[in-house]
Amino acid sequence: MFSITVLVSGGGTNLQAIIDSIANGELKDAGVYIKKVISNNKEAFALERAKNNGIETSVISPKDYPDRAAFEVALKSAIDESAPDLIVLAGFLVVIPEAIVRSYPKKIINIHPSLIPSFCGKGYYGLKVHEAALARGVKVTGATVHFVDEGTDTGPIILQKAVEVKEGDTPEVLQQRVMKEAEHILLPHAIALLAKERA
Repeated sequence: MFSITVLVSGGGTNLQAIIDSIANGELKDAGVYIKKVISNNKEAFALERAKNNGIETSVISPKDYPDRAAFEVALKSAIDESAPDLIVLAGFLVVIPEAIVRSYPKKIINIHPSLIPSFCGKGYYGLKVHEAALARGVKVTGATVHFVDEGTDTGPIILQKAVEVKEGDTPEVLQQRVMKEAEHILLPHAIALLAKERA
């Protein structure tokens, strides 16, 4: 078996894609299971998705700690307790502390809603990525799954998938297309590759 701990901040559509792929797809065949879901946001709908599927959850919010250092210690402790084979950032809007990156080399992956190196790095997250792509006038965007290192969206790329930008797209419409046509396909596939040690 191959255990993953998933870190989330919001709605959890990528988490749902993983859950669905475990239930009926390639992740089930790869022996993948979700050990724990951790969120920095107690209001994240992703937590409901996890609970509805019998998955253990934890909320580690910076607001509950006196300073950033204490929060980072608590986050690392929650991850360490789950002892995952892989940490998956599925819309986690917190920079991963260097102590965690160092403790889990090549064992943390992230999904980013663009074709890195385009529209990535500090300040590029959520709708901001798609707003930037439309402002630039690109005809193709997409999503990237990459290993997490000490930088922001700078780790080695595992998989990418292109998505067409259509005339009249709004950031919201483009975001939904990138999620459906790229993110929800790429993330389970990358996890399966790592579980089978093919990445």
